Amino acid sequence: MPTPLAFHDLQGGRPPWDTGAPQPALLALTKAGELRGRVLDIGCGTGEHTLMAAAAGLDATGIDLAAGALEAGARKALERGLSARFLRHDALRLSGLGEHFDTALDSLLLHALDPAARAGYLSEVRAVLRPGGRLHVLCYSDRHTGDPGLPHKMSRAELESCFTTGWDLESLQATTCATNLHPGGAAAWLATCRRT
Repeated sequence: MPTPLAFHDLQGGRPPWDTGAPQPALLALTKAGELRGRVLDIGCGTGEHTLMAAAAGLDATGIDLAAGALEAGARKALERGLSARFLRHDALRLSGLGEHFDTALDSLLLHALDPAARAGYLSEVRAVLRPGGRLHVLCYSDRHTGDPGLPHKMSRAELESCFTTGWDLESLQATTCATNLHPGGAAAWLATCRRT
């Protein structure tokens, strides 16, 4: 199955989610000290969340399949004087990293996966998170009604159902997601889950 991150390689413009800044909901978590230890940014794109974690003094690694996006992230790290790692790696095979992390970030990846692939993906996330480690997931919400419409919208119940085995869903809140197409933001969910 092609990864949705292949859109990073399209010519002539940025994908809607590449706003050139961290998502406000994830930035708020960072400012509140909710990101800890070694941070893995899954499907990092051009690295804004990886760099957000690095700027907070954390050991930050971003992974993606799009070479161009990873190169952009590495350039931004150099320009900003930040230390962060960018690796070309498949989000569906995280255990192949052979590393463990304390925090994982998923900004708009989980919802883009086929429902049948989500359980396997989350199993891979569990494999690289230390027990008690947290996964923060930002995804589009079915509450979004404006134009343009959003792909891959999830209901609250659908998102909750992803975390019934091996996870403690600590919080699930309605929020907004910044995009290049929605001046007021798009309806989203922010979930925080602890690996059991």
